[in-house]
Amino acid sequence: MTASSAPTTAAPAAVKPNMLAAICWMLGSLLSFSLIAVAGREASRGMPTNELMFWRSLFGAAVLLLILFASGGRLADLKSTRMGLHATRALIHFGAQFSWLYALTLIPLVELFALEFTSPIWVALLAPLLIGERLTLTRILAALVGFAGALIVVRPSGAGLTTGTILALTSAIGFALSMIATKTMTKSDSAFKILFWMNALQVGIGAIFILRGVSNPSLAVWGWASIVAVAGLTAHFSMTRAFAHAEAIVVAPMDFLRLPLIAVVGVILYAEPLNPYVLIGGAFVLLANGINLYGERRTKHRS
Repeated sequence: MTASSAPTTAAPAAVKPNMLAAICWMLGSLLSFSLIAVAGREASRGMPTNELMFWRSLFGAAVLLLILFASGGRLADLKSTRMGLHATRALIHFGAQFSWLYALTLIPLVELFALEFTSPIWVALLAPLLIGERLTLTRILAALVGFAGALIVVRPSGAGLTTGTILALTSAIGFALSMIATKTMTKSDSAFKILFWMNALQVGIGAIFILRGVSNPSLAVWGWASIVAVAGLTAHFSMTRAFAHAEAIVVAPMDFLRLPLIAVVGVILYAEPLNPYVLIGGAFVLLANGINLYGERRTKHRS
C-alpha cells in the first residue's frame, strides 16, 4: 500500500449497509467499553490514575505508529496545520479521561456511565456557542430532559454532589468539548491523524505528572493496565466499523445498551446495588439522547 493510501490520508471507502455487521461491531464496542471499566478499576488498585493515563496513551501512540508504517505511511503523513487545536483537544481529553478513571474508583459503574451519557447533550448545547451550530428547539428539549436525568442520577447520595459525581460530570463535559474539537478538525485532518496526535500529545502531558517517579505495580496490575490500553483502541475501532456498516441513527442507539450492560457487570462483579434513582435518571438521559438523534436526523433530511 502506498503512502497516499495510508490510513492518515485515504478517504473511507463506501460500504453497503449491513445490519448484521453493524450489530456485531457494536457488540465488540460494548464489550470493550465494559472491559475498560472493569480493568480500569482493577488497575487503579495498584497503579495511580496519572500513571495509567500515561501508559495507556503511550501504548495507543505506539500501536498507531505501527499501523501507519505497516500500511505504507510515513511520519510526514502526520503533519498538521492545526497543532494548536490538537494540543488543546489533547489537554481537555486527558483531563476528561483522568476524571473518568478516577471517578471509576469512587462511584458505582452504572452511575458513572449514566452521567457519561450526558456528553452528547453538552455537545448539543455547547456547539452553537463554540462553532456556530444552530440551537434548535429539539436540542433545548433534549438538554432539559438530559439534565433532569442527571439530577435524578446524582440524587441518591442524599448529601449533595460527591467527589465521584463531580468528576463524572466533569469528564462528560470534557468529552463533549473534545467531540466539538474533533468535529472542527475533521474538516482538515483525517480521523487517524486526530487519534494519533491525541495519544502522542497525551504521552507528553502524562509524562509531566510522573516526573517524580513511578510506582512498582504487580504483574497482575500491569495486565489490567494492558487491557485498558487494548480495549481503549478496540472500543473506538469497533464503533467506527459499525458506523461504516449502518447509518448513525441506527448505530448510535445501540451504544445506549452500555448502561444496562454495565449495571449487570456492577451487580455480578462488585455487588453494586441497582439503585432505582440511577436507573430512572439513566433512562431520562437515554431518552434525551434519542430526542437529540431524532432532531439531528430531521435537520439532515431538511438540508
